[in-house]
Amino acid sequence: MTTTTSPTPESEGHARPARLIQNEATTEIPVHLLFRDDPGPVSVPLKPAVVARRQGTGEQPRLRKSDQITPRPAPDPELAERPARVLPGAVGVLAGTCGVAGCAVTSWWAGLLPRLALEALRVPAFAGAGLGPAQWAAYAGAGALGLFGFGGLARGRTGRAWVLGLFGRYRGTVRRTGLMWVNPLLLRRRVDVRLRHWRGEPMPAADASGVALRVVVLVVWRVRDTARATLGVDDHETYLRECVEAALARVPVEAPGSGRGSVDAAGEALTRLVAAETAPVGVEVFSVQPLRVEYAPEVAAAMHRRRIAALDAQHRSTVLTSVVDSVEDTVTRLTMRGLVELDDYERKALVKDLTVAFCAGRGEQGA
Repeated sequence: MTTTTSPTPESEGHARPARLIQNEATTEIPVHLLFRDDPGPVSVPLKPAVVARRQGTGEQPRLRKSDQITPRPAPDPELAERPARVLPGAVGVLAGTCGVAGCAVTSWWAGLLPRLALEALRVPAFAGAGLGPAQWAAYAGAGALGLFGFGGLARGRTGRAWVLGLFGRYRGTVRRTGLMWVNPLLLRRRVDVRLRHWRGEPMPAADASGVALRVVVLVVWRVRDTARATLGVDDHETYLRECVEAALARVPVEAPGSGRGSVDAAGEALTRLVAAETAPVGVEVFSVQPLRVEYAPEVAAAMHRRRIAALDAQHRSTVLTSVVDSVEDTVTRLTMRGLVELDDYERKALVKDLTVAFCAGRGEQGA
């Protein structure tokens, strides 16, 4: 007996070309690797990329969690408020006075003081040697001393600060009050660090159902870090306004009378969100509260009619409930006291008549 064996796939594997499974969402995987008998490890290089969308299926690309959340950039550690070096104002006054006195002495030395000035100062006349190199050098030194002395005088006020810079580099912040001397070569930027209130204009918003609203908010804030508020952004007030607008676009605000949420809850959510967004730029936000919430002009008429219809339906429901309770109470009292004996037909007729009478009476009262 002759046994014929059919060729196995293993014997023909060397003659067949390797087939591949390939599409837009997977990498190239040889088919023979999916049916290997040996338990050896198989390493298939996979790209750690986002799975692409398949054409014709309508499937959206699936993003990893790390791709969906964009981390907030950390503030520059070098851009932090620090006190600047200033001197008392008396130093500047003394230096300026010395400069002016030096110029006067140099003029007397050169013989340029008029006779009236000499008589007023009771200084003996001096012929002088004229304006030479020594006199010009003395003029330059005394003039520079006077300019630096009087030019660096500044007056600090309560609730105001100066951000100092030199050649584009931050040099410190001055929060002192009174007369002081600041290097006149430094660029000064005045910043208001008092507690401030900002009432914005009507801004676009939406409720939980997506209905367009116009919201007026009151923001209580102050500048906490003058360096980041001045140098971290172009204009911290504009940045604050943009943060409030972005928060209103993300937090639903319910219109008054809707009954689906409170304005206080929306204010707390807005305060937390805006405070977190403005903290990296040195602005501290204490409160963001909606003052006036109204529907947008394009939907105001429709929402007004909807509100009136809802109030009318609520009124009708209240009236109907009151009428039913009155009819039930009347029929029950008449029956329990034995004033009337009613069968089912008569009871239904009495209930119908009482209902019509009570509804008519309530309608006349409402009118």
